[in-house]
Amino acid sequence: MFRSQYADVPAVDLPIHEAVLGRAAEFGERAALIDGVDGTTLTYGQLDRFHRRLAAALAEAGVRKGDVLALHSPNTVAFPLAFYAATRAGASVTTVHPLATAEEFAKQLRDSGARWIVTVSPFLDTARTAAEKAGGVQEILVCDSAQGHRSLLDMLGTTAPEPEVEIDPAHDIAALPYSSGTTGVPKGVMLTHRSVATNLAQLEPLVPNALGERVLAVLPFFHIYGLTALMNAPLRLGATVVVLPRFELETFLAAIEKHRITALYVAPPIVLALAKHPAVEGYDLSSLKYVISAAAPLDADLAAACARRLGLPPVGQAYGMTELSPGTHVVPLDAANPPPGTVGKLVAGTEMRILSLDEPGKDLGVGERGEIAIRGPQVMKGYLGQPGATDAMIDQDGWLHTGDVGLVDADGWLFVVDRVKELIKYKGFQVAPAELEALLLTHPEIVDAAVVGVRDDDGNEIPHAFVVRRPGGDDQPGDGLSEGEVRAYVAERVAPYKRVRAVTFVDTVPRAASGKILRRQLRERP
Repeated sequence: MFRSQYADVPAVDLPIHEAVLGRAAEFGERAALIDGVDGTTLTYGQLDRFHRRLAAALAEAGVRKGDVLALHSPNTVAFPLAFYAATRAGASVTTVHPLATAEEFAKQLRDSGARWIVTVSPFLDTARTAAEKAGGVQEILVCDSAQGHRSLLDMLGTTAPEPEVEIDPAHDIAALPYSSGTTGVPKGVMLTHRSVATNLAQLEPLVPNALGERVLAVLPFFHIYGLTALMNAPLRLGATVVVLPRFELETFLAAIEKHRITALYVAPPIVLALAKHPAVEGYDLSSLKYVISAAAPLDADLAAACARRLGLPPVGQAYGMTELSPGTHVVPLDAANPPPGTVGKLVAGTEMRILSLDEPGKDLGVGERGEIAIRGPQVMKGYLGQPGATDAMIDQDGWLHTGDVGLVDADGWLFVVDRVKELIKYKGFQVAPAELEALLLTHPEIVDAAVVGVRDDDGNEIPHAFVVRRPGGDDQPGDGLSEGEVRAYVAERVAPYKRVRAVTFVDTVPRAASGKILRRQLRERP
C-alpha cells in the first residue's frame, strides 16, 4: 500500500458554496471572474452577493433541497454564479456538455431526474427539445436573454429572502457529472459536498493558488477537471479566473498576453499547440509561471518541448477521474526534477494500491505494473441509481478500482502506462465504445460493430470503428456502404467529440466465447 507523503487534511464539512466562497467578502473588490472576450468583470464581492440573490430567486421559483438542476452552458462568468446559487438553494447540479445532442441531453435529464435547466440562448433549441423528450422539466432558464424564458440577470432583482437550507456535506450531492467509468454508457457520478470540498484541500499543498494568481479557464467548467482546477480551486483562494468559452489558439494566446495569465491548466492538445504552433511566437507569454496538463496522457517529450519553448519549469501532469472528485495525483509546483512522464505524487490523505492484473487482489510493489486502486475522502458516493455498477467500481473496503495500469517508482512518483478499461479519451473527453457500438447497430446496413481507441498522427486517441456490413446482393446494397456514410451517420446523432474518426470494414468482429469483444486484436491490426 502506498500513502501520501503529505500530512492528512481534515474533511471539509461545508457546503461547496461555503467551502469555495467563504472568504469572498474578505477578497472584496479583487477581480474574481473576467470574460476573456468582452472584459466583463465580477469582483469577489459581487460574486458573493449575486449568487446569494440568485439562490433566493431559485428558491422563490420553487427549487428545493433534493432537486436536480441541469447546467447546460459553455464557460461564461455566469456559470459559477448558477452553480453556487443552485447548491445554496439545496439543489444538486448535473453539468451537461454544451454540444450534447437533444437525445443525449434528454437521457441525462431522465436519468438524473432534473427538474430545472439553466442554459444559454444559442443552445436553447437543444434544451427545449431535450426537455420535451425527457419530460418532468419544470422550467428552462437562460443565463443571457431569450423571449419566453426567465433570465438569471433579471432574477438577480428578487426581493425574496436568501434560502436557509440544511445541507449534510457528507451525504448530500453537490455535483452530478456524467462519466462512463471503466466501461459502458454514461452514469451519474454522485459527488458530495464533502468529497468535492475536501479534494480542494487535498490538492492545495501541492498546487497552491496564491492570492493574485491569474488563471485562464479554457477547459470546460462542465468537466470535473475544469470545475475543480479552473473554478472551485482558484476562487477558493482569491485568484482571478479569466474565462474563455472555447479553445481557439489565437484568442487563447491573446488572453494570456492581455490578462497577464500566470497559470495554465490544460489538456495535451493545448500543450501540443504551445510546443509547435508558429502563432505562439507572436505573443508575449512571459507572465506564465507554470503549466499543468491532465485529462489524458501527455507524452514526456512533448511536455519537455513545451516547457523549453515557453522558458518554464517542466510541464507538470495530474491524474484522477470524475469518480474521484477528481484529483489523486499531481506533480507539485515546487518539485525540483520530477521524472519525465510522471503524473505526480499522491495528494494528501490518499492511499493507493497497485493490484496484479493476473491475480486480482494481490498487491504489487515498487516498479511493478498493475491496476491503480485509490482510497480516500474524495471517492464518489456512487453511481446514481446503479448499485451494481457502484459495487463493480468500489470494493467492500472502499478501494476504487480505476481501470488504469500504473507503476510507482522508489520515490513515490506514479506513471500511468496503460488502461484496463475500454474507455476512449478523445482530447480529454470520455467516449464510451459501447454507446457508439449501440448506435452503429441501428444502421440498417450494419450487422456488427466494435469501437476502439487508436492514436492518430498527432498522438490523440480517436474512436475507430470496425464495421461488418450487411451482405450485399441485387436487392441488398450493404456492400456499398462507405466510410463516409458511416461517419456521417454517427456524426448526425452524437456530440462532436464522440464522432467516429476512422472506419475499417471487417468480415467479423473478434469475440471471446462469452461474447466480449476482443478489442486488443482490433488495436493490433496493421
